[in-house]
Amino acid sequence: MMKSTYGTGCFALLNTGDTPVASKNRLLTTIGYQLDGKPTYALEGAIFIAGAVVQWLRDGLGIIDDAKETQALAENADKGQDLILVPAFTGLGAPYWAPDCRGAIYGLTRGSGPAEFARAALESVGFQTRDLLEAMRGDVGEAVQTQVLRVDGGMTASDWAMQFLADIIGAPVDRPEVLESTALGVAWLAGMRAGVYPNQEEFAAKWALERKFEPKMQEPFREDKYAAWKRAVDATLAV
Repeated sequence: MMKSTYGTGCFALLNTGDTPVASKNRLLTTIGYQLDGKPTYALEGAIFIAGAVVQWLRDGLGIIDDAKETQALAENADKGQDLILVPAFTGLGAPYWAPDCRGAIYGLTRGSGPAEFARAALESVGFQTRDLLEAMRGDVGEAVQTQVLRVDGGMTASDWAMQFLADIIGAPVDRPEVLESTALGVAWLAGMRAGVYPNQEEFAAKWALERKFEPKMQEPFREDKYAAWKRAVDATLAV
């Protein structure tokens, strides 16, 4: 199973069971959790800037007052413009690991405005997640390609961002009823050990889907957009 948490940054985890996978694509091999002395391993990819790019729109550029405004802006962005924002404000995380890299925007025109910036900001999170999935596919095979991506974290409240995420990775995205799954998991671990919460299987069965986002983007268009992102990242890294 794969899960991606979208807060200030983003952390994607692929559960690899009782087998640690040594990444050949610059991901982290980590312990997802350990119960009764038995570790369960995962591959992890870290994105430095996820929800923080929306904070930048608000606090840095001043083009929004609230994160919720990005939805309407992105929906109304000019489809004839194709801004690409590489949000390397504090460098790029996995799979690039370029801490000295800095952000860049490509495709600016005189018509570029708040709506186009908002769309590019939300798309940048989807593009970076695709980078992580591509690295995971390189490590564990094509089975990752058709797998559902479960998401959580505050940024997942944006329907537009989650639909683009499904579109650019070409796989369904499941958003749960409880967005703060990390806090819920910590609470369960504590309660389970105290004997007041159910066992692992019962707890997992209580996970509830709020909405499934199915990919709608045509494959050629998806790959063209992702190729443009990769060119933008290469150009940014070359500076």
